[in-house]
Amino acid sequence: MITRIREVRKAKGLTLEQVGALCDPPTTAQTIGRLETGTRTVSIKWLNRIALALDVASAELVALPGQSEVPVAALLGPDGARAPTRPLSFPSPIATDGMVGVHVSASIGDYRSGDAIWCRRIVPQDFASALNRDILFPRPAGRFLFGRLIGREGDRLQLLPLGSGARQLVLTDPPWAAVAEQLVRRL
Repeated sequence: MITRIREVRKAKGLTLEQVGALCDPPTTAQTIGRLETGTRTVSIKWLNRIALALDVASAELVALPGQSEVPVAALLGPDGARAPTRPLSFPSPIATDGMVGVHVSASIGDYRSGDAIWCRRIVPQDFASALNRDILFPRPAGRFLFGRLIGREGDRLQLLPLGSGARQLVLTDPPWAAVAEQLVRRL
């Protein structure tokens, strides 16, 4: 099986040691390196373990035939743009179960018109894990609220809408939410 473990790890700015430490149970940098290079066979168990450590879906770590990749032409940092020292590529986004999208039709807050926001659905027990993140909540009659989750007290959630000068909103016991995970923006 051809994996994209190295590409995803590098895109997240992590070292082999850091990924090994994030695994549950922790493992060595050498083991992660062998799994990346294919000198050790990647089992489904290892794939799931590394995906959890990298905070991605397991499917994002597998290279599939016909799956497109975007080569990285430059690295941008405080010193400007420079060429990568070795070939890098971006893994293409892969939708997973529970993903929903938000299309930005007019600029608001940090988002621009035309942005696509990929969100992962979560259940009420996981709302606390989304504090200080942008999140989508369903409302009655096909309406939604989208903003920054700034607090939780029992079943009451405090949401700060995106517009400037917007006032805090309080929601009570929504059935689900979707936390923003990836922004796709056209320039």
